[in-house]
Amino acid sequence: MILNPTPYLLDTLYWITLLAVIVSSASGVLKAGFKQFDLFGVIVIAIATGLGGGSLRDMLLDRNVFWIYDQVFFIASIGSAITIFICVRLINVSPKYFLVADAAGLATFGIAGTLVALMVGVPPLISSFMGVMTGTVGGIFRDVLCNETPVVFLSPLYATVSWIGSLIFIGFLYFELDITVAAIVSGLVIFISRLLSIYYNISLPRFRFKY
Repeated sequence: MILNPTPYLLDTLYWITLLAVIVSSASGVLKAGFKQFDLFGVIVIAIATGLGGGSLRDMLLDRNVFWIYDQVFFIASIGSAITIFICVRLINVSPKYFLVADAAGLATFGIAGTLVALMVGVPPLISSFMGVMTGTVGGIFRDVLCNETPVVFLSPLYATVSWIGSLIFIGFLYFELDITVAAIVSGLVIFISRLLSIYYNISLPRFRFKY
């Protein structure tokens, strides 16, 4: 399954990716806030979170790294970081918003990553995993830089819901559903499923030895 990169498709990808960068960078700032990093530290965490997953995806797919090719994404990440940094000093922001921003980043980057992979001719299953990687690697970078175990390895359903949502997105495209509608519905599946898994504490079985 190869998607022809029409202007409409490229425009859809652009806006999904831009939204993903903004919300993922915001989640990085909120996470860094728990560590009380200074402004520079916050910006570094935001950039790693907002741009990390897509960077690894592009390098693996041997394509131009999206934010180096178009600096708007880099500017958006920094802008998101500075905006959140200022806002939390002026208004009361609950730490729970980190989970909402993180779920939004997981959803938007999951769809964007899958779409990019399909556009370069990657098989559907691998394309779906590229979506998972795009959505989760930035968060891994964020947590490692914050000296914490990555949330993807311990949290209620995280990469799992991303993978399911990416596969649903591919399924919609097979049935020739409008790509914008497919992206919105699949993204909402990831976003809502992630929040529900947190609320009800639904997770995969953890590895443990039998004693």
